[in-house]
Order: sequence, then C-alpha cells, then structure tokens
Amino acid sequence: MGSVITFISNIFSTLQLPVGFWRKLVLFGLAAFFINFGVDHFINPDFYLSIMPPAFPLHPEAVYISGFFEILGGVCVLIPRLRKIAGWGLVALLVAVYPANIYMAITPEAFPDLPISLLYGRLPLQFIFIYWAYSVTQPAYNLADQKT
Repeated sequence: MGSVITFISNIFSTLQLPVGFWRKLVLFGLAAFFINFGVDHFINPDFYLSIMPPAFPLHPEAVYISGFFEILGGVCVLIPRLRKIAGWGLVALLVAVYPANIYMAITPEAFPDLPISLLYGRLPLQFIFIYWAYSVTQPAYNLADQKT
C-alpha cells in the first residue's frame, strides 16, 4: 500500500500542480473539457461541420485540426513545462473558432433544433472559456514562475 501512495505522490509531484483545491480543479477541468471536446470533433464531425460559416474553406480539415489542437492543448496543460504555452494556444484556438459561434447566432434558421437563447448564450460563454484557458498561463498555475 505504501508503494501505491508513493507512486501517486510522485505523479502529483511531477505534475507540479498549483496550490489549492480550486486551482487544481480549474486545471484538471480545463484539461478534461478540451480533451473531451477535441475527441468529439473526431466522433461527431457532422455537428462541427454544420456550425462552420460557409465562406470558410477546408471545412473537414478545419474540424479535425481544431479537434487535434483541443486534445493537444488539454493534455499539455497538465505538463508543467508546457502549461503556459498550452494555455496561450487554447486562448488562440478559442479566438479562432469564435466565428462559428457568431455564425450560429446570426443564422438561427440553420439550427432549428437549438433554442435561440442557446445560440446567443454561446457568444459570452466563449469569453469565459478564454479566461479559463488564460488563467493557467498565470504564475499561480506555473510553479517554476514562482521560484526565485
């Protein structure tokens, strides 16, 4: 039993987790969120294809590329050396896919199964996700930044 506890302790030490329950929850929640939705791009590509503005090129490629980078970002925020750059990458990704949210809001007839309040609700929600990803770039989440 002692070796299992030591093993788990070593994993947490290697992850250089932030101090405090809420910061750990923010970090693991962010990772789970992006890994889950990234995988969903590969399982459910039709949904993501349907929300892409028609004027944008390379729809299937963009869906798979964004899914790949969501998974990559979700995994990399758990790696201490990559946490800050992964957080910034997720911020950039969220900004890059924002036109899909705008398209959904201004074209509700293309999404008859979704309430219009949900289509508009996604717009401010994206800024919360941006802040969530930005938060892991801060020193409180990056122990190396705190050591002097």
